[in-house]
Amino acid sequence: MNRGLLTQRRFAPLFWVQALGAFNDNIFRNTLLLMLTFVAVPRHGWDLGLAINLAAGLFILPFLLLSAWGGELADRCDKRRLVRLLKLAECVLMALAALAIWYQSLMSLFVLLVLMGAQSALFGAVKFAILPHHLPSYELGRGNAWIHVGTFAAILAGALLAGVLAALPAPWSRPAIMGTLIGVAVLGAIASLALPSTRVVPGVARPASASSATSHTPSSTADRGRLRFRPVASLVEVLRSGVQSPVLWSAILGISVFWFLGASFLTQLPAWARVVAGGDAAMLSMLLAAFACGVGAGALACAKLSGGRLELGLVPLGALVIGAASLVLAGVDSATALGQPLSALLEAPGVWRMLAGFSLVGAGGGVYIVPLYTLLQLGSHDAQRGRIIAANNICNALLMVVAAGYGWLMLSGLGLDLQSFVASLGGIALAVGVAMIVRRPRPVLRLLVFVLVALIYRLRLRGRHHVPARGAALVVCNHVSFMDALLIGGACPRPLRFLMDRPIYESPWLNWLFRLVGAIPVDSERSDPGGLRRTLDQVSQALRHGEVVMLFPEGRLTRDGEVQAFRRGLDLILARNPVPVVPVGLAGLWGSWTSNRHAPALTRPPRRFQARVALVFGEPVSAAEATRAGLSARVKALKREADDWISPGHREASRGAAE
Repeated sequence: MNRGLLTQRRFAPLFWVQALGAFNDNIFRNTLLLMLTFVAVPRHGWDLGLAINLAAGLFILPFLLLSAWGGELADRCDKRRLVRLLKLAECVLMALAALAIWYQSLMSLFVLLVLMGAQSALFGAVKFAILPHHLPSYELGRGNAWIHVGTFAAILAGALLAGVLAALPAPWSRPAIMGTLIGVAVLGAIASLALPSTRVVPGVARPASASSATSHTPSSTADRGRLRFRPVASLVEVLRSGVQSPVLWSAILGISVFWFLGASFLTQLPAWARVVAGGDAAMLSMLLAAFACGVGAGALACAKLSGGRLELGLVPLGALVIGAASLVLAGVDSATALGQPLSALLEAPGVWRMLAGFSLVGAGGGVYIVPLYTLLQLGSHDAQRGRIIAANNICNALLMVVAAGYGWLMLSGLGLDLQSFVASLGGIALAVGVAMIVRRPRPVLRLLVFVLVALIYRLRLRGRHHVPARGAALVVCNHVSFMDALLIGGACPRPLRFLMDRPIYESPWLNWLFRLVGAIPVDSERSDPGGLRRTLDQVSQALRHGEVVMLFPEGRLTRDGEVQAFRRGLDLILARNPVPVVPVGLAGLWGSWTSNRHAPALTRPPRRFQARVALVFGEPVSAAEATRAGLSARVKALKREADDWISPGHREASRGAAE
């Protein structure tokens, strides 16, 4: 995992702005909950459950009312300036909160809770909309992972610090809380001053690039006229924008499921710590730490496994991990005694099982959520990304409200215990994961292929960011072995449709797999004169839908390890569909049992695994400049570069070695 992002101005200021904001939010909210518990209930006789639910509802309400308007602000204003204004507003609100805490004015704190919710709702749209301005597409997954790590670490630290500050002696407790709230807000405002510029002319979309990918055109009417405060109309327009794109709407629903499950777990965590674990506040802190650390570890693992790709195959796998870990938690027996000290609890195997279970739930959530946020950013246009993210935030808030109702129904209405409730959440997660795999199996297969290739070969990759982040493209590569298509398909940052000979395509054992991954069969002109036209029609259809198609222009496996002459099929495809062409050079597979060296491919048993293989992607070539001779020369140069990348000490061994 590259930690360099945390030291670079293009990312570090936003990371700290977000982390410090989440940290302050949780200090403030947990301080309010402590005051409700230890001041409002004994002094004023308030109903604790009603007061806590009221506080939660007041914080979520602004997300429903103001997120849409915040999305419009994010799309039409300078995002850097908007972040700075929101952090300045946080400083003012925290100063007022400090006064309310000093005078123990609960009503003032409730009002400030609503205002903090409004500030968070407006900031929620811009924080993810600003990230693609500074990070290219192949770094967005890493950036989103670190944002989630910072957020959940801040949630944990804020909850713990609020308890520590509240436990200080009376003369020091309130001043310490006040100083912390104001100090953290000021630090966040200072961090916002280091944000790079992101000024965009309203209504003018940035050109497609590695940091801007979209599958639809932004609404022009939403970018005209004066910006007005119209929360209801903005809400309708924002939700309509999200629904218009099936891909984005699927991502929004997937993210909302995450927050439904997360809210359900976190809401019942205090009860679980007391009733099931038999502990006190220290046990609650341990469980919360396990969950938060799990999310962070899962997010970082997701970024590492993705390797710069948008790896949607990780999403259903993350859901399956959440479901399996939930079922493990559901099998834990409740404690026989309550309020036991943490030191005694840690001697029981069941408590370690709980900590492992909540860590795995969090890890599954981290793996699940990062690709979906990356898809939301890559799939939305700069001119309306804020509104798309606002639509996501609205749906997230709605699903968190549904989570509260679901928890009440299952626990109070149906009288289930906490283990059964957690088992029901696991069932929901498993159903979501299975449904995703059934509906779109190709991303999962692509991920499994990449893992298989990584196990078989010591794979080195370079230049994958040259594959366009959006739109149609051709990928052309030298053809060394029968493993080439699987290797390139797993390593490419976008899913590929690849061409293959019909006899192989119609293999009785593998035809189902080739159909599933969208392979395009190629017929010989001699055996079927109309076959070439059908193949070209399928390729044209894929390119018109914005897909990436891979082909081996040589038409056959190399007989001597060198690049052979390119055939005319490449010219025919580009004549029909003038799309960018990405040349690729492959080295390290010549001499494997799937190549033609020494004997025909697949006629010898494999003799060695973990051969060194290098794959180098070159810069895209426009259709106007793409010729067979020119592309052949580029592929040969990239192949030489890939050869040179394999260390000289291993080059001869890799050429003569089998997998």
